[in-house]
Amino acid sequence: MNIPDNQNFSSPIIIYDGVCHLCNSGVNFILKHDRKKIFRFAPFQSSFAKNLLKENNESENIGDTFILIHNGKLFNRADAALKITMLLGAKWKFFYPLYLFPKFIRNGFYNIIARNRYKWFGKADTCVMPSPEIQERFIL
Repeated sequence: MNIPDNQNFSSPIIIYDGVCHLCNSGVNFILKHDRKKIFRFAPFQSSFAKNLLKENNESENIGDTFILIHNGKLFNRADAALKITMLLGAKWKFFYPLYLFPKFIRNGFYNIIARNRYKWFGKADTCVMPSPEIQERFIL
C-alpha cells in the first residue's frame, strides 16, 4: 500500500461510504468503542480516499466496500470488519472466530448487505460532516 509521505498515517484508516446511513452508523459505533482513539476515517467521497485507492489500483473498490488500511495492508469487506473488531479489543474479539469460515461465505453475507444497504438503511444526499469534537480523526 502506497500511502503519501506527507501524511503521518501510523493509525489504522477506515474508508467508508460517507452517504450510507449503515456505514455512518458503523463509524459512530467504532468512534464510541475505540477507547484508545487509534482509528482515522475517510469517506470514499474524499479526495484523500479517491487518490489513495487510485494510486494503489484499488479504484474499483470505491464505494462498494468498507476498507481498512492497517500496517500498509488493505483489508476489505468482511476481513476489514473482522480486523476492526480485533483492533477494538476486549469484548469485540469474540467476532474474530468468524475468520474460520471460508472467505467466500463471509464475503457472501457481506455482499448481500452491501448491495441492499441503501434500500434497507437509507442514503444521505451528502456526506455527514464530523462534529468539531471528533474532526481531527477524519481525513478529508
